[in-house]
Amino acid sequence: METPSCKFYVDPTADEETLKKAVRHVCKSVVKEWHGVEETLMEVSHITGGITNLLLKVAVTSSGVSPECVTVRIFGPHTEAVIDRDREIQGLRHLSESGFGAGLIGLFDNGMVQTFIVARTLTPPEISQPELAARIAKELRRLHETEAPFPKEPQLWADLSRFMKKASTLSFEDPKKKEIYESISFTELQEEIDELKRSSKSLEAPIVFAHNDLLSGNVMYNEELDKLYFIDFEYSTYNYRGYDIANHFNEYAGFECDYNLYPSKDVQYHFFHHYLDGFSSEKVQVTEAELERLYIETNVFALGSHLYWAIWAIVQARYSDIDFDYLGYFFLRYGEFKRKKEDFLSLIPLQQIDE
Repeated sequence: METPSCKFYVDPTADEETLKKAVRHVCKSVVKEWHGVEETLMEVSHITGGITNLLLKVAVTSSGVSPECVTVRIFGPHTEAVIDRDREIQGLRHLSESGFGAGLIGLFDNGMVQTFIVARTLTPPEISQPELAARIAKELRRLHETEAPFPKEPQLWADLSRFMKKASTLSFEDPKKKEIYESISFTELQEEIDELKRSSKSLEAPIVFAHNDLLSGNVMYNEELDKLYFIDFEYSTYNYRGYDIANHFNEYAGFECDYNLYPSKDVQYHFFHHYLDGFSSEKVQVTEAELERLYIETNVFALGSHLYWAIWAIVQARYSDIDFDYLGYFFLRYGEFKRKKEDFLSLIPLQQIDE
């Protein structure tokens, strides 16, 4: 079934009233149940949390209209440099059918309209709490077992290559940003990527359909229904199992990047037990060998996660209109990569590296 769409661009930098008027127009165009609803009956409000896109909630105040609310996502400018939108939309259709995330209602030139999930986003401290961590682990296993209509090749290296090509050829007008940008060694970054790729190859890590951006803001929970949701599958594609888990663990640090909050081995093992158990009705015997393999795999790919978002941040620093210190974020992520590199790569058995 073809997704409704309209040829309309919503300017995310417009004044508030112009922005809301444009969003109402889009909703009236693509939400078929709202075609006859007066735009004055559509309340538009901002949803906080994103550093890539502008998110809004639109609610109809008149009774008897379903859906009552939708979410409008306006893509950040030039985000096609870091996000494959065709891949995202294709994946969203499949994920919605499989019971993940928000349903796709309609598209417009620089965004989409989705079903509104009645739940709250979790905070970084919450996703590390044992009970919620166990729930997240099981839901992540369910996602990883999903079959998606993409080539079953890990996208980490292809995406890093694409990011590097873009990031290394930028120019900045702002003198301060220009100075910071010119201090970055792209030769060094490429050498780090190449070394990690060589080292991690020996792990033979399983390839799964991954979320790739499972920060706390992309996990929602409805206490009344006791239901957990994953949202925002912009970066989802096939990738290494350990990379997706590691990326989630790195997000325990929050946007402040307090990597003292990165989970200990015992905390990781708690997550791994529930991940490997999955949704089996019977207790699965998880072996020490399975846990150790997943531990090595996850922590090695934690380095890949740092490189990914560090280089991503350079591109965002040039194009994003969102008020966020992206170049500062680059140095936080790359700094943590360098701090953890030796420890995490040393987890790979020497005989595997030699091979």
